[in-house]
Amino acid sequence: MDPFLGEIRAFAFGQVPRGWLLCNGAILPINTNQALFALLGTQYGGNGSTNFGLPDLRGRAPIGYGGGIVLGLIDGTENVTLTPSQMPQHTHQLLSSAAVATTNVPGGNVMAEAANGLSAYGAPTNSFMAATAVDISGGSQPHQNMQPSLVINWCIASSGIFPSRN
Repeated sequence: MDPFLGEIRAFAFGQVPRGWLLCNGAILPINTNQALFALLGTQYGGNGSTNFGLPDLRGRAPIGYGGGIVLGLIDGTENVTLTPSQMPQHTHQLLSSAAVATTNVPGGNVMAEAANGLSAYGAPTNSFMAATAVDISGGSQPHQNMQPSLVINWCIASSGIFPSRN
């Protein structure tokens, strides 16, 4: 069965079959691809007077058209860097120990008493710590934001049956 002109198919092999073009965003001349241009227009790029673009599915997952999603929309990102405003509000526990310390040098992740058994902090009148007492953590580095996927060869039919319009 002949494909429809402009039909996109996934191929499990690395070659581009005869009558098909790789969906790689290539810019094609209109004068040698008039029928395909009549279907695609400039939704995937090009200037519309001498050339037009093919869909670019490299590193992209195709999604269905409709529901406010316009044809040809390029959306999403492979990596994302979260900002503090994107994190849910939360608090951190401050851990302390009533055990006798083994050193009188501050460090580690807990507060301790002095080695002689006396409180290193005295009798507090205010048990709240300063807002700056806990360091900010994280490195503001992007992380991969890609669903599990399989790389496949997406191609568009450059010859075939011109689809009738409803």
